[in-house]
This record gives sequence, structure tokens and C-alpha cells, in this order.
Amino acid sequence: MKLLMSLLMLFLSATSVWAEDGAGPSRAAPEVRKPNLILILVDDQGYYDLGCYGATEFATPRIDALAAAGVRFTDYYAAAPICSPSRAGLLTGCYPRRVGLETWVQRADSPRGLHPDELTIAELLRANGYATACIGKWHLGFAPPFLPQAQGFEHTFGLLHNLDPVETVYFKDQGGVPLWRNGEVVKRPAEPAELTQLYTDEAIAFIEKNRERPFFLYLPHTTLHEPLGVSPEFQGRSHFGMYGDAIQELDFHVGRLLDALKRLNLADRTVVVYASDNGRGPGRRAAQPLRGNKLTTYEAGLRVPCLVAGPGIRPGHVLPAIVHAMDWYPTLATLAGVRVPEGRILDGRDLTPLLAGETDTIPSARAGRSLNAAVPLRRPWHPPGEWAPLVTQDEYLNAFFYHGSEGQLAAVRSGRWKLTLSPTLQLFDLEADPGESKPVRAGALQRQLRGLAILFQEEMSRDARRAGYAGTER
Repeated sequence: MKLLMSLLMLFLSATSVWAEDGAGPSRAAPEVRKPNLILILVDDQGYYDLGCYGATEFATPRIDALAAAGVRFTDYYAAAPICSPSRAGLLTGCYPRRVGLETWVQRADSPRGLHPDELTIAELLRANGYATACIGKWHLGFAPPFLPQAQGFEHTFGLLHNLDPVETVYFKDQGGVPLWRNGEVVKRPAEPAELTQLYTDEAIAFIEKNRERPFFLYLPHTTLHEPLGVSPEFQGRSHFGMYGDAIQELDFHVGRLLDALKRLNLADRTVVVYASDNGRGPGRRAAQPLRGNKLTTYEAGLRVPCLVAGPGIRPGHVLPAIVHAMDWYPTLATLAGVRVPEGRILDGRDLTPLLAGETDTIPSARAGRSLNAAVPLRRPWHPPGEWAPLVTQDEYLNAFFYHGSEGQLAAVRSGRWKLTLSPTLQLFDLEADPGESKPVRAGALQRQLRGLAILFQEEMSRDARRAGYAGTER
């Protein structure tokens, strides 16, 4: 494959290469090693809330430097505008609706969670030689079958949920919310102001312990979710209250993590992804036109910051392609040289040609330009006669389907066009009008996007899978 061979040559020149078949060291190059993968997920960070996305109220020099060293996406979407569905989409490569977790969040008394039959990206990578860790907030179920250690993570540290009052109430009579490490309580109650540092300390320790083998570190921070916690060292340092202070503290600890990679001579073989799990709020000035908040399907509810840097990733590039959280599953698998198993249906697409600089647009899945390029073709494609002349398979696979926090399909985006579905159909040109303020009259386009929405609804009603349920037969 063109992409994998180019990456292979890059690593050979640095005396460290990736195995193409995902089975271990190459016979021809004894020092072959797969890349390390780090996925940093921030909770509730808005689209404009990094310097590289236009923020001036606080400074994020270390995260901005990560953007300058790699790719920054302008049109990246979280899987959902709320925590649990968003995480389900990220870790499974599927719309939350496909895996039965599209609705609201999993509290401590919820019997639902990520089904044990789902194959998470952690399970896939662990089966192919990766050390795996989930350090931070989980929020995908509380019963034993749904916990991170049952979903592919051999090392776990952090919280199972948020620290807001509707979550902490369950632990009021137990001394507060516990902080866990590998199934054991290490502190109670968890303190919001300590978590960013504690997570980073744990992440660095995991990296140090596993420096001689490839690792996948999933680092879902509790910050910037309310209640915000800021350590005394960072209080009052921004010009945007506690939220700005928390961002600057987060930036500092992201820098600590990156510095650890350099100190351990791992930076040149580690891919780092930074993203938010959902939006937060609208822009703060005229040059920031996105509207909406967390829980909504306006652009600012789901369009969020996303950066990726590392070996084989083109530096200093801004990509306008429409990408989403589900894409990381097949993309990380390809970077690791691992094929997504046959029969596993995903909604994500392999982004490695974009990251490597071969193209600025999503190649057709049929072009076979990367290891997992054809995975989206596993989704059924049999459009009825009404829609067959209007919608191509590539348009369908590359559309983004917005779901609200209650799980309902609310809008669809194809190219520059977004069609909102309720209470009436409204079409917006997001390139000309990213603030969704002026509906466009274009009957043919509206019908085409309506067809995409209907085809998606039919696919989900036919092929969606169930969530896991603890203690019940389903």
C-alpha cells in the first residue's frame, strides 16, 4: 500500500518502523516497532477554546504547538453532544445509535452500558500486541461487564462518571465519589482540582512502564466539565475566569505529557490525537459565528477542536474535510498496521491518506488507498428507486448524521450543506453561513439530503445493535 510503505520508509530511516501485518516485528528489520498511540479527550471544550482555534482570553501554547506540528481539523464532529454517547462512538467506531447508547448518559444506577460483544479499539489493539490504558473518565456503564477493564484496557485509573450533583448524589453515604485504579479505590472523595495533574502523572507512569512496547493510551480528562476544578497554581491566571484557568492548566499538563515522550525518546514514534467529546457554547465575537451549546445539534454543540500529530502526519496543515469521532477507530488501526476484523461493521472511515498528505478529501472507500479503506463498504447499500438516482454510495458514507442528546436524528451534513429535520426542514450552506442564520431555498439539494437521512434511518432500524444490560435478559 502506498501510504503504509511511505510510513514504513520513514520509520526505517529512524531505526524504528511499523509492522504492516500487525503480527509483530518484521523479519527484515529486527527493530521494527508499531507506533504508540495517545488519544486525549477533553470534556466539554468548545470549538473556539484553543489559541489555534481563535481564543485570545487564555493561552494554550503547548496544544497550539501540537497543532503546528501536525494536522488541525476545521470541521471535526463529536459523535454526540453529550458524554456517554460521544464516548461510545469514539471507542467503537460506530454511531452511538448503532451500538444502542445514543440516549443521555449512564448514571451509577443505570443497568445499561457498552455491550461486551462490541469490539472496542482498545480490545483490537490489545489483541495485536499493544499495552492499553484508560486514564480518566469512563462514563460507559457501571456493571462489571461494562467497565474499562472488561473493554480492552489492561490498566485503568480515574472516575466512572462526572462530578456534578446528579452523579455525586449516588455516593453521598459512601464518603463521596471514588477514584479507582485497576478496580481498587485509591481515594475518596475525588477532588476536581487535582484530577488533571493526577491523570497526567498516571499517564506518564504508564508510558514509562511500557516504553519498550507499543502502547495505546486513552486519556479522557474530567476537565472541562462542571464543576470546574483548578489547582491554586493556576487560579486567576487567565482572562476568562475559572474556565480559562482550567484550560491553561490543561495545556500545561498536555505539555508535561509531550515532554515525557521526548525525555523517553518516544516522540518520533508516537501519534497524539487531541479532541473534545462535545461542544460547549457559541462564539464570543463576530469572527466566531458558530451558534449553539452542549446538548444541541447546532454546529457549536458538536463541532469541536481536533488535532493530530506524530510520525507520518504532515506538519502545519489545516484540513477542512468533514471528519468525525468514529473515524479514529479504523484510522488508528491502520496506523498500527492492524486490519479491522472481517464482518465488523463500522461507521468510521480510514483517514490516513489525509493525515499523510496524499489528499485533502476523503478518498472513495473503493479506491483502497489505505489498510482499512474498504471497511465502510460493509455497510449495506441498496437504496430504493426513489433515492437511487439522487444519492451515491460515497455521498452516503461520507455524510455526517447529527443526533441530539436524547438520541434523535436531528440533521444531516453532506459537503457544505446541512439539512435540519425538525420541526421543519431547513437547508443551510455552512461555508457561506456557518452560523446557520439564513436558510437556503434549494429544492433538489433539500430532497437529496432528506434521502440521506431516510436511508440512514432505515439502516439503523434494520442493523442497529443493542446496548448491554446488567442483570436482565435482552
